[in-house]
Amino acid sequence: MNQPPRPIRIFVDADACPVKAEIYRVADRYRLRVLVVSNSLIAVPISPLVERVVVEAGPDVADDWIAQRAERGDIVVTSDIPLASRCVKTGAEVLGPTGRRFDTDSIGMTLATRNLMDELRSTGQMTGGPKPFSQKDRSAFLGTLDTAVARLRKAGFATG
Repeated sequence: MNQPPRPIRIFVDADACPVKAEIYRVADRYRLRVLVVSNSLIAVPISPLVERVVVEAGPDVADDWIAQRAERGDIVVTSDIPLASRCVKTGAEVLGPTGRRFDTDSIGMTLATRNLMDELRSTGQMTGGPKPFSQKDRSAFLGTLDTAVARLRKAGFATG
């Protein structure tokens, strides 16, 4: 007897996520469950599809919560490269808020670059952070999220 297809879930590393409104819109359109994970209370829409998960304060507590639960058929939205790497290894679709998709082919170099930049910043050789988030980034994210949902649906995972 065949199992019904498992529904797609979206995990949001929410503390600094600039695309939560876009995630809620896409989730509503496809009837997807969203888990908004943070170390503090974050406003979320009143919806049976959206669950706020507040974890205890501490480094990587929210990341650990997501990484322990995300699996193949899920989408993880994060700008945290080590978390992205952990979730790619579980088979989850991993997206950055700028629309970048992390996969097994790209995550190794991305993690190495992140570690190098972190090292340069810690020695004072480089300062500054990422460029400001733009409307172009927001649009790219929406397209990448829609594509990820379509890819998972084609692989047999369910939407509402």
